[in-house]
Amino acid sequence: MNPLGLHEPGTSPLHRLGAGWKLLALLAFAIVTFVLSAPAALAACVLAAVAGYALARIPFRRVWQIARLLVPLVAVVFALQWWMLDLPRAETISLRLLATLAAANLFTLVTRVDDLVTSVERAATPLARFGLRPERIGLLVGLTIQAIAALSTIAGQVREAQRARGADRSLPAFAIPFLVRTLRHADDLGDALAARGLGDD
Repeated sequence: MNPLGLHEPGTSPLHRLGAGWKLLALLAFAIVTFVLSAPAALAACVLAAVAGYALARIPFRRVWQIARLLVPLVAVVFALQWWMLDLPRAETISLRLLATLAAANLFTLVTRVDDLVTSVERAATPLARFGLRPERIGLLVGLTIQAIAALSTIAGQVREAQRARGADRSLPAFAIPFLVRTLRHADDLGDALAARGLGDD
C-alpha cells in the first residue's frame, strides 16, 4: 500500500470540512511555517500537524507508514544543511520541511481528490472570462495529487526490489529504476490524456 496521497475514509471534523476550506488552511499553514524562523515556533507547527492526525483519527499504521518516509528524508536534509550551512539554519529548514510535509500529507488523507477538484473548479469559474478553463485547472490539481501518490508507490516498489537484491545502500540501484519507471509512468499518462483529446486545442 502506498502511504502517501491516499484518502483515509472517516467521519472526523477534518473529514467533514469542505475541501476548499482545507486547502486554504493548508496554504495558510505553509505561509506561517515559511515566515517563522525560530526552532521553538517551528517545533510547535510540527506538533500542530501531529495533533491534526489525532483529530482526524488517522490509524496508527498509516501514521507509522508516513513517519517511515518523512523522518529519514528530513534527517538527510538536516545533515546536508548542517554540513553546508550551520546548525541553526539546518534546524529551521528541517523543521519547516517536516511541518509542511506532515500537514500536506494530512490534507491528502482527509480530502477526496474528487472533492478537491470540484472545489478548485468552482473557485476558478470567474477566471473563465479571461479565457482560462476551470475544468482544466481542476484536472491539473487532480493530476498533481495523483502524481504524488504514483511517485510514492513507485519509490516504495523500487525500494522493496532493492532490499530483495541486497542493494539497500546503493544509490544507483534505487535512482536508475526509479527514474526509468517514473518516465514510463509519465509517458503512459501522456498517452492516456492524448487518447482523450486533451491538449489538442
